[in-house]
Amino acid sequence: MGRIFISAAHGGKEAGGIDPGAIAGGTTEAREMILLRDLIVTELRARSFEILAVPDDLSAADTLNWINSRGRRGDVALEIQADAANSPSVRGAGVYYIANNSERKSNGELLLVGLLRRVPQLPNRGVKPDTDSGLGRLAFCRQTTLPALAMQVGFLSSPEDRFLLQTRRRDFALGIADGLASWSRVIDPNPGTPAEPNYPAINININGQNYSEQGVLVNGNAYIPIDLVDRLRIDLSKAPNVNRITYRKVVYVKAVELRDFNVAIAWDAATRTVSLRSNLVVCSGQFDRVISNGNTSEVQLQLFLRNNNENALVKFPDIPKLYREEAATEGVNYDIAFCQMCVETGFLRFGGDIRPEQNNFAGLGAIGGGSEAASFQSARIGVRAHIQHLKAYASLEPLVNEVVDPRFRFVTRGIAPLIDQLSGRWSADLDYGAKITAMVKRLYESAGLL
Repeated sequence: MGRIFISAAHGGKEAGGIDPGAIAGGTTEAREMILLRDLIVTELRARSFEILAVPDDLSAADTLNWINSRGRRGDVALEIQADAANSPSVRGAGVYYIANNSERKSNGELLLVGLLRRVPQLPNRGVKPDTDSGLGRLAFCRQTTLPALAMQVGFLSSPEDRFLLQTRRRDFALGIADGLASWSRVIDPNPGTPAEPNYPAINININGQNYSEQGVLVNGNAYIPIDLVDRLRIDLSKAPNVNRITYRKVVYVKAVELRDFNVAIAWDAATRTVSLRSNLVVCSGQFDRVISNGNTSEVQLQLFLRNNNENALVKFPDIPKLYREEAATEGVNYDIAFCQMCVETGFLRFGGDIRPEQNNFAGLGAIGGGSEAASFQSARIGVRAHIQHLKAYASLEPLVNEVVDPRFRFVTRGIAPLIDQLSGRWSADLDYGAKITAMVKRLYESAGLL
């Protein structure tokens, strides 16, 4: 029977000890996840599973190295998390898996069913690809050599989830243990590790043409020969975290990792074919430039918003049109602005300190240093203020419309022409730009542009 690696997620190791991770309601993610992890370990060992608990003082990178240096065929790895959201109404359990891996999605469903059977009061947030996470990719799912999942057991910022976690911790542990046991048996139904792995061959299609050489399927993930990566003119020398393996004297690369190089990846289970598309509609050189053209239609923006919040267009039915019009007037990329709005408002769910009636779609502050965020008389004026603030950061050009952004004059003009340069400026979150970029990629994938 394969072994199970389990990690209690938190922010990693700090100079003074363990980073607490998310903090809410007088407790920390580190504390809650370590307590839960210990109960899961005890339960699984009582069921005769071999469990390896990742040491709690390791950084995220060291955690991956610790698992990868010990993992072997038939093992699985799980990270348990408890996030915090801007709104206390956000709650529930879910599982993230590496994108384009239907096998791992099925594994995640086993895990989530196990927990929800024991704690049915938890809302079901579903099993989602890691491309739907805030950063657009999860290192734990991608950079472990083992089949790996990241489980969100609830939200510390939700009083209901926090109460359940603290009063029914053993039920959480039993449910996750049930799911892990089922997953482990699926991964390794016949104990015993062969001396030489025998990975099944898969077909490769590039821009609609079949490639003469085959790839291999490893733990449900498609790997392609490194020579093909070179032909696509992708330089992996500055991407040490891209997964590579050597199999029968050939070096292979995990196909899904090429997504970060603007290559679209798809998998056809019926023909066992991984498809790569590099002739993308979106120009990669303009992808992260705030002052540039958008690429989506109003309908595509509507569908993206509705698919992520079915009630989003009830109060703001014209929001896609407003972003396209206001951004075009000022020369701002409306796709970027629209996706920043999705990040800031949680797809127009709002919550936290900003109410829908404030028409503040980008967390803009008011003048005077008060705690109240800025308010605008209409949705159009709110969108206009957002666009103007983006233009202030990204351009030296004057505004076309009269200024309505209350903090326009405080911005050092042209200091942040790229999305990533908004990190630490628009928001104190140093991953802020990465979260917007991930949202833009989700939008383009949903629209068939990436």
